[in-house]
Amino acid sequence: MSFSAENLKGFVLAVSSSVFIGASFIIKKKGLKRAAVASGVRAGVGGHAYLLEPLWWLGMITMIVGEVANFVAYAFAPAVLVTPLGALSIIVSAVLAHFILKEILHKLDVLGCVMCIAGSVIIVIHAPQEQAITSVQAIWAMATQPAFLLYVASVIVLVFILVFHFSPQCGHTNVLIFTGICSLVGSLSVMSVKALGTALKLTFEGNNQLIYPATWFFMLVVATCVITQMNYLNKALDTFNTAVVSPIYYVMFTTLTILASVIMFKDWDGQSGGSIVSEICGFVVVLSGTILLHATKDFDRSSSFKGINYATLSPSLSARLCNGNGEKYDEDNVPALEEICLQQQ
Repeated sequence: MSFSAENLKGFVLAVSSSVFIGASFIIKKKGLKRAAVASGVRAGVGGHAYLLEPLWWLGMITMIVGEVANFVAYAFAPAVLVTPLGALSIIVSAVLAHFILKEILHKLDVLGCVMCIAGSVIIVIHAPQEQAITSVQAIWAMATQPAFLLYVASVIVLVFILVFHFSPQCGHTNVLIFTGICSLVGSLSVMSVKALGTALKLTFEGNNQLIYPATWFFMLVVATCVITQMNYLNKALDTFNTAVVSPIYYVMFTTLTILASVIMFKDWDGQSGGSIVSEICGFVVVLSGTILLHATKDFDRSSSFKGINYATLSPSLSARLCNGNGEKYDEDNVPALEEICLQQQ
């Protein structure tokens, strides 16, 4: 793919955004842990003490800087170019989690991250050039086409089902619930961000788009979606291992965002079959890397409890040992384990 000046600006901004966002995952989780220790109530079970934690706010500021850079990137380049570059945040967060949070990073984890980057590179290379957009009204026409309205309705229904049915039941044991909500809402936020960013870009160029109600509607959608994403991303980070949340969130978010962009902005119209197949192959590589990362973390959890016969333990102790948060249990919290085993003998 040949890079235009606009695409190059979007590329640089997207890479910078990923570095800031990847670091923010780690800073925010450190803040969440401090807040949980101070208050005794974790964000994953409804606590909001992290709002008083300066470190969490530092993470939020870092994320905001990254999101602003990402926001501007969408005004210059198509979503199919900007979104896959979020894979860099996986590398940043996984490496920082290893050194700062002391989360284990195996060779297979590194391989998984490399696969995510390789797949993203393939997608970027074959990404299409964006069609010129001259007004927010043109974007509104794209947003109100039947195919995209059907996608929006499907997302809203799925989010409500996840929030009100699955989240209370298995949100703290299944990483896909919280990340799924973030990803579904995120795909709509990116479309609105691109619309709003384009409107502001045109306004700064002298073509005022603030006089149109559509601009303000897109701004409202962005605010609503970002608040929802922040809430459930906090829950996911506080409940599960960072090195698991980051790649899963990336793959789901990227896939849904590009799907939404293809429907709304017709990104694949005019592309050759070979380019489309190459982009799909890139997704397969990224997905494979994510599965590898997830499988490695599951192996870590299972090997931590190797040799323990859970059938002989009380249900409450079994629940504490397998708390589903993606992190190893603290042996200091289970002093009665030997006694229970002796009683069973």
